[in-house]
Amino acid sequence: MLDNLLMGFGAALTPANLLWCFVGVLAGTVIGLLPGLGSTTGVAVLLPLTLSFEPLTALIMLAGIYYGAQYGGTITSVLISTPGEAASVVTAIDGYQMARKGRAGAALSIAAIGSFVAAIVSLVLLVAMAPPFAKLALDFGPPENLAVMVLGLTTIVSFSSGARLRGLAMAMLGILLATVGVDAATGLPRYTFGDVDLLSGLPFVQVMIGLFAVGEVLFQIRQGAAEPIRARFKDLMITREELSRSKGAIARGSLIGYVLGCLPGAGSTLASFLAYGVEKRVSRNKHEFGHGAIEGVASPESANNAAANANFVPTLALGIPGGATTAVLLGAFMMYGIQPGPLLFEEQPELVWGLLASFFIGNVLLLVLNLPLAPLFAQLLRIPYGYMYPLILVTSFVGAYSIDNNMFSVWVVFVFGLVGYFMKKFDLPMAPLVLGLVVGALFEKALAQTSAMGDGDLTIIFTRPIALVVLLLAALLLAGPSLVKLIPKKTPIRNKEEEKV
Repeated sequence: MLDNLLMGFGAALTPANLLWCFVGVLAGTVIGLLPGLGSTTGVAVLLPLTLSFEPLTALIMLAGIYYGAQYGGTITSVLISTPGEAASVVTAIDGYQMARKGRAGAALSIAAIGSFVAAIVSLVLLVAMAPPFAKLALDFGPPENLAVMVLGLTTIVSFSSGARLRGLAMAMLGILLATVGVDAATGLPRYTFGDVDLLSGLPFVQVMIGLFAVGEVLFQIRQGAAEPIRARFKDLMITREELSRSKGAIARGSLIGYVLGCLPGAGSTLASFLAYGVEKRVSRNKHEFGHGAIEGVASPESANNAAANANFVPTLALGIPGGATTAVLLGAFMMYGIQPGPLLFEEQPELVWGLLASFFIGNVLLLVLNLPLAPLFAQLLRIPYGYMYPLILVTSFVGAYSIDNNMFSVWVVFVFGLVGYFMKKFDLPMAPLVLGLVVGALFEKALAQTSAMGDGDLTIIFTRPIALVVLLLAALLLAGPSLVKLIPKKTPIRNKEEEKV
């Protein structure tokens, strides 16, 4: 394995490949900054530009766009509560609150550090464990996917702490919104009201732009324009305490992201939600979550970056795309006459290991590019909000329009902008609604497929060992905190003075 990796670095460290790796991560960061574009659109749009390249050079550049966009989406999530990527939605919860407290630089710095550490950890695991994980992924059928979706839904409880009933209500609303489109079981249109645009369901990214960006702007305008943040430059830097608090979050997020990223269809969005939910349960600073907890930035950022890299396990080893962007990259492989699958590592070792080695190089470039720039990005918050609000609105609507080039996307952003405003006004939690929308469609699809496998008998899920283990984990996450409270605490020994009294 070490010989193969050295061969890969030899292929990836040529001047041409280094140059296009840098171009890829830089272009990805810019694409991630633009709401609505995201890595999938960026890779698809720039794919034709690589037709004259060598296959390895082209794939290195396209992969750079993929993981570069992950960090670009974080910048807008933190600064203006506008997720550029679906996987950056969770980051906006605590990242934006940190920015409002003058800690935007720290949030962006820990995002860069967490993403880098997660990338390195996931790449080491990718290199070492791709074959066994690929074999495990082959054993994942609809029952196992259904169990993973149940595990995802259990995190709703974490997002609803302190407002359990409202959180569950918002989650149910999100699941209800996820049912718009074509019925997974019958193939019939449902809740579309004759509108062709709704056949594919409510567009997730446009909904997020409306809820977070437009909703926040409308709420701030109603409240009265806030004063721009005047934090000193040194206050924008990350502190040792924040780094110390983030270590465990980064480690847990990296592991969760890698495991879910290896599973076809799970994706980095679900990984970031699950990592945030787990971190909120185990953190000593639970009360800070939703109000600017640095762990709430470190964990989901680590998870989505680890998942992005782990998506290449099923893509390379099985020829099955791990997510939307890797599906486009799979098309790029085909375009160059390369067939991903079990034989790829034997037939094209230089290409595979050169691509994997480029991930290490690209993530180092991202860290070097973005870590020193984090405090500078944070200085954008010094701009008066009277100038920022129109810019955010224009960027949001133009970004939404550019996704499908139709006005339907703009109307979705507008409608959910109003929804986001009223949710903020009445203090309704957004995260459970978003999670319900993300997991709802995946849950229904897995449920329909599992039912078909069992001829209508869903108990088939209890006959599958992997699914059973995942369900037990979900039950543990759900009931764990309540069980811990039932454990009797040791009675403190009273001192002699108290005993005399």
